[in-house]
Amino acid sequence: MSDYYKPHRKPDWNYGGPRWRLSRSKIELYTECPRCFFIDNKLGTARPRGPAFTINIAVDTLFKKEFDGHRVSKTAHPLMQKYGVDAVPFAHAKMDTWRENFEGIEYKDPQTGFVISGAVDDVWVNPAGELIVVDYKATSKDGKIETLADSSWEDSYKRQMGVYQWLLRKNGFKVSDTGYFVYANATTDKKAFDGELEFDVTLIPCTGQTEWIDTTLAAIKKCLDTNEIPEVGEQCDFCKYRKAARDVQQEFRTLHTAKPKPKGGLFD
Repeated sequence: MSDYYKPHRKPDWNYGGPRWRLSRSKIELYTECPRCFFIDNKLGTARPRGPAFTINIAVDTLFKKEFDGHRVSKTAHPLMQKYGVDAVPFAHAKMDTWRENFEGIEYKDPQTGFVISGAVDDVWVNPAGELIVVDYKATSKDGKIETLADSSWEDSYKRQMGVYQWLLRKNGFKVSDTGYFVYANATTDKKAFDGELEFDVTLIPCTGQTEWIDTTLAAIKKCLDTNEIPEVGEQCDFCKYRKAARDVQQEFRTLHTAKPKPKGGLFD
């Protein structure tokens, strides 16, 4: 079993350890379920991970190569031209670091002491010098994806965009309020697979949400500095499962534990 899943992971990976960082995904975990966040970062046992979305990873990798070509030539990608976005991919010495998981864009928050980080897919820049946060998404669903309202993840995506924008601003950059999702939707209306997937690629604008970040960081700090296990998230399936598993085990033990025979019989 990986250390990631073991109870009481190595202390340097838990809150207070030298390698602990508050990533964008950890912040999102707290907004989803404070208890799962506490069990992970304070007690050292993370939620089990699902399978890797290898098709999505492949799409991300190819998008990055594609936009990097335009970054080198300082030209607009055809998708930008199609949607009327006056920008080019941003060239910066730290671009590779900003994209790297477990590194990303960093900022040390003086109020909490947290080193906050987020790995962004891409950054563009417009003629006004404003940076534009860009995230790649891949899925397969019926219909054309043209707005975030087409996704059940709308609120989460707005928070995701907001954290990246907040981090860049904290690093001294001028950042556009509008970011974009490059959405690749695999179509299934072909007669046969023939070893190829075809994607309908759309560009979806998103105004990132940032007003919640400072209060959430303060709440996370308070959560981690206490020994009180926080409340369960309203929609947390992991907590629902843990409770159901405990309940059914307790019920099983109650039904099947041998009960002592009553005393007071004739030959007792």
